[in-house]
Amino acid sequence: MAKTEDNGFVQSNSPNGGFLASSAWRAFQEAAGRNVFHLEEEGFSASIIEHRLPLVGKYFYVPRGPIISRDMEHGAWSMEHGVGNGARSREYFSKLIELAEKNGAGWIRVDPASDKALEIMRKSIDFPIQKAPHDMQPKEIFLVDISKSEEDILTGMKPKTRYNIRLAEKKNVKICYVDKRSADAEKYLREFLRLVAVTAKRDGIVSHPGGYYRKMFAAVPSENMRLYVARYGEKVIAANLVVLFGDTATYLHGASDNENRNLMAPYLLQWQQMKDAKAAGCSKYDFGGVSIAREPGMAGQDAEKKGNMSLGSWAGITKFKIGFSPKADATVFPGSYDIVVDKKRYSAYRILSSVMPILKRIKKST
Repeated sequence: MAKTEDNGFVQSNSPNGGFLASSAWRAFQEAAGRNVFHLEEEGFSASIIEHRLPLVGKYFYVPRGPIISRDMEHGAWSMEHGVGNGARSREYFSKLIELAEKNGAGWIRVDPASDKALEIMRKSIDFPIQKAPHDMQPKEIFLVDISKSEEDILTGMKPKTRYNIRLAEKKNVKICYVDKRSADAEKYLREFLRLVAVTAKRDGIVSHPGGYYRKMFAAVPSENMRLYVARYGEKVIAANLVVLFGDTATYLHGASDNENRNLMAPYLLQWQQMKDAKAAGCSKYDFGGVSIAREPGMAGQDAEKKGNMSLGSWAGITKFKIGFSPKADATVFPGSYDIVVDKKRYSAYRILSSVMPILKRIKKST
């Protein structure tokens, strides 16, 4: 897909395509009622969302960023004579911290793209940088190559995944892409929201409220946001939200019904989404979060055979996703880190972060 002028740098320098650092995502966050900011310099971009917490107030969050140019990330870091990457990086982060101070943010939560990017941040900032108490985005995502032919992509899947795709086709499951400008958009969006509630109850997870998805669907441009539904007869049995941005398609959210799960609709949904993304010019497909622990350099299929895969609580969704490209490795991020602007407020936040889970467990047991 073609780059837009204001997102070109983001698309070119993000390991996962950079949609969460885009102008479209900021527009959605603004529609959801949050203040947003954007800092962009040559070789640097920070897409900033303001969050508010009880008692401790505001903090800034920079999802999957700040984005630093690949040249800066991989080049020499030097402060000699006040020039070079070091001086530029210090200037960029100084502006970010100044913006936080001006707007009363106690800390800035960042998602560095790599250990090298984190190292540059540490060298560029005089304020304390601490590992956040939890990661805002998955530390591992499953990003697969869809630049190959459809036949080669299918051949590279696990046999069980191919079988389930064919089974859904044989059982006459139909996949429909819903343009949000179409007359049926509202009907299918309601079905998606229904399935989100069903899935959350079945899997014991907390989903976003319906209004969150509605605002996302309305705010993100139709050329980026796609709603896919799987129908069995007249009944919608599964649905996914997918984003196309630059050369990357990202599977954002998915849901399925409790009935007709034997029809394997989610497999056919993903396959159709991959094919459509490829046809739209994408070369990468981001399945989103996984949990894969491997020895360095060990591909997915080899790790699984050798028993070096530790899936943890993400076992089911991870196995589902890696079935589409078992030889691919996860893309791993350092996780979320906090630049501490106001030490007192941040200390209060950390104390509350450690105490609240305990209070919740006590409340649940009484």
